[in-house]
Amino acid sequence: MCSHVARLFREERQRQNLSLNALAARAGLSRQMVTFVEKEERNPSLDTVLRLSSALGIKFEELLKQARRASTVSKRK
Repeated sequence: MCSHVARLFREERQRQNLSLNALAARAGLSRQMVTFVEKEERNPSLDTVLRLSSALGIKFEELLKQARRASTVSKRK
């Protein structure tokens, strides 16, 4: 499920045409941490997920729903 959350963050950041630096600044995180999360090199803490969700304007509940849905679909394949 973490990989789906990472993908959703990356897609939404790109959709909003935000740089890694801009998202990191909005979220109060380092650029390196945002990169680690997006590249699935680190599993983010709950605090990090909440910060990124808020910075991107994504409701946490909706993020989980979308990630769960994507996880279920990929398991069926």
